[in-house]
Amino acid sequence: MIRVAAVGDIHMGPDSQGVLRPAFETLPDCADVLLLAGDLTRHGTPEEARVVAREIKDLGVPVVAVLGNHDHHDERPEEVTAILEEAGARVLEGAGTVVDCAGGRVGVAGTKGFCGGFAGRNAGEFGEPLMKEFVRYTRRCADGLRTALEQLDEQECDARIALTHFSPVPDTLAGEPLEIYPFLGSYLLAEAIDTGGADLAVHGHAHAGTEHGMTSNGVRVRNVAQPVIGRAFHVYHVHSG
Repeated sequence: MIRVAAVGDIHMGPDSQGVLRPAFETLPDCADVLLLAGDLTRHGTPEEARVVAREIKDLGVPVVAVLGNHDHHDERPEEVTAILEEAGARVLEGAGTVVDCAGGRVGVAGTKGFCGGFAGRNAGEFGEPLMKEFVRYTRRCADGLRTALEQLDEQECDARIALTHFSPVPDTLAGEPLEIYPFLGSYLLAEAIDTGGADLAVHGHAHAGTEHGMTSNGVRVRNVAQPVIGRAFHVYHVHSG
């Protein structure tokens, strides 16, 4: 059994330094890995990223993260990534990583993901160049996630987890206004998860959403946005082997 702690949308800034650290320091007692599902900062500045870095440094468990839309706002995602990685986190975008823990080898494939909507009510690659690029960007994110999951399958992982910021399914958006569903996720992410194969999918972004959902192929989806789970992190158990 692999114990996966996860949280997203912690939106840290200079005035929140130390808020999560006491809870995070309990992780070695209850989890094998910590997943951060994006929107770790408020505006994506290096100063805010350094606050997050101090929260997660030397926790005693591996930390794997993806960035969110807030982490891109200042248009310095590479700097944010570098600061988090210097603190020991593995920041993924269209890539995967393998964590060896007591419960087995867990592979995590990650992407920020993007918008577009869900089957039957989704944007399409038609019309103006800007509209085409909007959807193609989402597709590139999804393709990167699928490829990363497939590559993890070749590395003899006992369990595979898909980590995104945007949602792959509408289930976990229940509670959000229907009008903004297309801006909260895309069915292309769910297709990537079902095609690539995963035992669990974790995302954030939807603050007023619902924790539990599922892809059409039966992969468990969990919205771990902090306003949804109402705690510093939630622990999920994934069967190994």
